[in-house]
Amino acid sequence: MATYAKEKGFTVQTLSTDPVASQAVGGTWSTGGNMNTPGSRQGTGTQTAAIIFGGESTATTANAETYDGSSFTEVNNLNTARAQLGAFGTQPASFAAGGKVGPPGVSNVVESWNGSSWTETTEINTSRRTQAGDGSSTAGLIAGGSNASSTVDGETEIWNGSAWTESGDLNTARGWLGGTSQGTTTASLVFGGNGPYPSVVTLTESFNGSAWTEIGDLNAARWLFQGSGTTTNALGFGGQTSPGPITAATEAFDGTSWTEVNDLGTGVGEAAGIGSGTLALTAGGQTPDYTNISQEWSAPSTFGQLAQGQLFFNSTSNAFKVTEFDIAEATWSSGGSLNDGRTSFTGIGVQTAVVAVSGQDTDTSLIDSVEEYNGTAWTEVNDTPVTLKYFAAGGILTAGWVAAGIGTWNAASFNAETYHYDGTNWTDSGNINTNRYVGYGGGPQTAAFFASGNNTSFAATANHEQYNGSSWTETTDLNTARNNGFGNGTQTDGIIAGGSPGYKSNTEVWNGSSWTETTDLNTARAVPGAGGGTAPGSSVLVAGGATAPGNQNNVEAWNGSAWTEINNLAATNSSNALGISNATSAITFGGFAPSPSTFATVTEEFTAGLANFTITSS
Repeated sequence: MATYAKEKGFTVQTLSTDPVASQAVGGTWSTGGNMNTPGSRQGTGTQTAAIIFGGESTATTANAETYDGSSFTEVNNLNTARAQLGAFGTQPASFAAGGKVGPPGVSNVVESWNGSSWTETTEINTSRRTQAGDGSSTAGLIAGGSNASSTVDGETEIWNGSAWTESGDLNTARGWLGGTSQGTTTASLVFGGNGPYPSVVTLTESFNGSAWTEIGDLNAARWLFQGSGTTTNALGFGGQTSPGPITAATEAFDGTSWTEVNDLGTGVGEAAGIGSGTLALTAGGQTPDYTNISQEWSAPSTFGQLAQGQLFFNSTSNAFKVTEFDIAEATWSSGGSLNDGRTSFTGIGVQTAVVAVSGQDTDTSLIDSVEEYNGTAWTEVNDTPVTLKYFAAGGILTAGWVAAGIGTWNAASFNAETYHYDGTNWTDSGNINTNRYVGYGGGPQTAAFFASGNNTSFAATANHEQYNGSSWTETTDLNTARNNGFGNGTQTDGIIAGGSPGYKSNTEVWNGSSWTETTDLNTARAVPGAGGGTAPGSSVLVAGGATAPGNQNNVEAWNGSAWTEINNLAATNSSNALGISNATSAITFGGFAPSPSTFATVTEEFTAGLANFTITSS
């Protein structure tokens, strides 16, 4: 006979460790063997076969030591004592190029290591220090750096095994930069650095053999730091912010973007960075005192991958867990600025493909300007057919809609029309039944809703209409008339919250046939971030807005039954526009700050990541 478990149940996976987002996220630092001589250092090799050389503590040194994965052994010194030099190659085929040769000199000397001794070889073309190095003994490079007076440059030189050739400069000249240690002369990275001090950057550049291209920035600017790995699997670790202390922060690069991962056990700067993105080594450096410690990074070769909704049992912590988006811990980050600051408008689309439509850009002027955002920068595109503010919108960038609103800044000139956007052009469509403005809604171009607003008598209305792509139909009204609220969702899962008259906290949800009053906002507000995407009403954010006596940056997340306060916006602009307010991926841009009077260009982005939560009984 079949058991209930076989017919209706499911198997819960047992894991000894929690799933992680990537191999790098599962990595950790541990303590390695101590060097014999403390000081700043450079080096090459792998975690279990490295050579550390040069540097300084009380003075510039020629000291060299090898590492076998557990202990350091002193070997023959460099011929010329140097610090802040460029290093590339392996152990036992390493190169030490340029460097500081005692205040205030810089060197163009290059020495090669053959496993037992150092030999001087062809000099680099430009004497320098604080440069990055990468590649092998027969195909290496150095990039960036500074001269004796700390003037930075972006010069790149390539080594072919016998001679140096100048190649394309970095786009941003800098020294004290990090870089990959197992790259090639056709695939290498540099990141961070100062150019010049105290200007510290987050910039990352990729080299293809002839030119550098700027790609994804570090999360935090720093210099005096070190890196390892390749262009598709790199680490940047330690270093110093400016002004700021030595840091233990570590970031991993996957070929596209940097992710913060587990910190060093001890923050170090001006240390050696050696190895790969999964097995790395850092040795020596400053903490801020000169140190002889080493630290080893290991990322698991096998790991559990995070998956939304995954239920599992952690046998180590003896707890059932589930993987969900961690909305409570997610933060807002800066995006590209609008070209035209504006308020009293809304947006269409998703976080990385959104449109800012029309609105007001001075105390007396409406605009027909339209801008598109690609996740990085705003670009001006085709204008709207008419100037509008206080309208409703929804859909996606290639199939969006706007409806209603008014067409003058100080008197009602009501617009009844709906306009479609196809990603390039605007076309006229069906009129709404009840003229109004400062109402909100959402949903796709062929199945949208529009509720609330001020009618032609300038009074708040409870009116609700639905759209099929060509015409609007009046349907069940809201329970509470309002204007200047928040609205988003679809024709079967919508939400309206906050608004005026006064500052409302009232929330209503739509199930496809009726509106139901539900849990209030924690902070009453009007003109918060307004929807304009196709996100379901059961998972949205309300961001910013106006309260008595002024604007605020408070953000709340709705989970289908309750509002929870989460991390605030950086800006305090009312009349914001959210291109999409899904609680896991949102964007807000523009808005108005009354004191001082500012029509904002600011963009902020919100992205929640997956995390593992312990299931508790209640």
